[in-house]
Amino acid sequence: MVDFRSLTLKQLRALTTTVEQGTVTAAAKALHLTPPAVTTQLKLLEKNIGAPIFDRSSDGFVPTEVGDEILAAAEMIENRLVLARERVEALVSGAAGTVVVGVVSTGKYFAPFIIAGFQKAFPNIRVKLSIGNRGEVISALERDEFDLAIMGRPPANVAVERSMLGDHPHVLIAPPDHRLAGDSHILVEDLLKERFLAREPGSGTRLLMERFLDRISHGRNFEVIEMGTNETIKQAVMAGLGLAIISAHTCYSELTEGKLAALQFSGLPLVRQWYLIRRSDHPPNKATEIFQSYLLEHRETFIPRV
Repeated sequence: MVDFRSLTLKQLRALTTTVEQGTVTAAAKALHLTPPAVTTQLKLLEKNIGAPIFDRSSDGFVPTEVGDEILAAAEMIENRLVLARERVEALVSGAAGTVVVGVVSTGKYFAPFIIAGFQKAFPNIRVKLSIGNRGEVISALERDEFDLAIMGRPPANVAVERSMLGDHPHVLIAPPDHRLAGDSHILVEDLLKERFLAREPGSGTRLLMERFLDRISHGRNFEVIEMGTNETIKQAVMAGLGLAIISAHTCYSELTEGKLAALQFSGLPLVRQWYLIRRSDHPPNKATEIFQSYLLEHRETFIPRV
C-alpha cells in the first residue's frame, strides 16, 4: 500500500539528487550528508511507495516508471516551495501584500491614477480602493477598516498621522452663459440672488460653501438645494438650476471643455489641502509603508494643479 503521508522532503531530495548526480556518494556530498544517510532516505522512500523506484538491472540510478512519477512530483514540490519562499520574503520585506485605501468621493477623479501608477511600480502589492463620502470614510477609519485614507480636513475624533498631498481648490461654478460668467466685479448682492446647489449636510464641500456664504452675507439668507452627488450638482448647474461651490478637481474636465464656468469673486478659489491619513495607534505594515512613501514621492504627479 502506498503511504504518501509518510513521504518527506529529505526522501524526495535524496531521490532527485541521486538521479542528478549519478551516485549516492556524489548525492551525499551535494546534500551535505553521509552516503549511508542518503541510502537510508532512499530505502524509506521506496518502502513508503511500496514499489521499486530504481531499475536495478541498469547501470547507475535509472528511475522506474514509478520513480519517474515521484521525480515529477518532487520537482513540482520544489518549484512551489521556491515560489512560496519568494512570496514570503516579499511579504516580510513589504514588496507584496494588500493595502486598503479609503478615498472621499471628490478624490475619485484622481485616485485611480494613483493606484494605476503604484501597481505598475509594485505589481505584487494589491490595492483595494474604497470610495465614500466624508462620513463613510471617517466611520471606516474609526472601525480600522482602512490602512490609509485620502481626504481633506482630517477627522477630529480619530487619532491620525497626516501628510499633506497638495492643494485642493474649490471654485464657484455656473453655466458658461450665466449673467455673471466673465464678470470680474461680482457683488455680494449678485450672488445672494442666486440659488446654491450643495451636497448633504456634513459633507466637506457643504461646510466650505456654508462658511463662505455666511462670511460674505453677514447673516442674510441664501437659498440652498441639496443634491446627492457631485455629478448631479454639475449636471444641475449646467442645466441652469443654480450655482455651486465644488472641488476644482471634480469639474476640471467640464471647465476645460467650456461646459462650466468658474466665477470670479474675491476670496475665490477657496484653497484647502488634500491629506494622506493613517491611524496613529498602531504601526503600518510593510506594504502600507511602501504605498505611503510612493504617494508622497509622486504627489505632484498625481494631485492635479487646477
